[in-house]
Amino acid sequence: MTLWHAVLIAVAGVWAGTINTVVGSGTLVTFPVLVALGYPPVTATTSNAIGLVPGSITGAWGYRHEITGARRQLVSWSVCSALGAIGGTALLLSLPEDAFETIVPFLVGLALVLVVLQPLLTKRLKAKPAHTRRTWPLYPLIFLVGVYGGYFTAAQGIMLVAVMGLMLTDPLQRLNGYKNVLAAVVNVVAGAVYAVVAPISWPVVAILAVSSTIGGLIGARVGRKLSPTVLRAVIVVVGLVAIVRLVLE
Repeated sequence: MTLWHAVLIAVAGVWAGTINTVVGSGTLVTFPVLVALGYPPVTATTSNAIGLVPGSITGAWGYRHEITGARRQLVSWSVCSALGAIGGTALLLSLPEDAFETIVPFLVGLALVLVVLQPLLTKRLKAKPAHTRRTWPLYPLIFLVGVYGGYFTAAQGIMLVAVMGLMLTDPLQRLNGYKNVLAAVVNVVAGAVYAVVAPISWPVVAILAVSSTIGGLIGARVGRKLSPTVLRAVIVVVGLVAIVRLVLE
């Protein structure tokens, strides 16, 4: 690895850590950079997943005040995310590299629609008596997002915010805090599996680990200050860019 390659990976890692904490989709920055530098797609995916783990944890810690009092919920949701991540890593190691290539842009597009509609959905949910609200479908949905995240982490944050916004009445910043915790769980579990059974570039992991941690700190500081409207707009813009990138690749 040359010095300039290391610098480029580090810059991408800072940006990915920042955008992952605020929105998600940081993988769409780091993954193409690694592939462009000559790393095989599977090695790029696995090294990226492990390298972004510290940034994910940092981002989740930065949002700790937004998720106060949600420990029981987060523990149960985290189990679903962890199980999904295990399934996703199994798919990555057994299916062709482009297996999800066609459907991913549609998944991200659907998630964006749900994020845009979230205020209306929340209003309707609040109008229902609490005992009539059904939140159990959230568990299989979080599991499925975990499968996707274990396979290809890009935009899993957007999907998490979207599915939680379907069934929860929490403010968007609180949902974003939930998202950071669950995305961190997926990345930790997937990274642990990859570290044992998949090809890894440890120099890439080391650089991304440091740079994404810096990005996670920046993202938490910036993201928590955004109004719900601005945060929602940022999610939509980043999601649209992600769709374009995924379609053109």
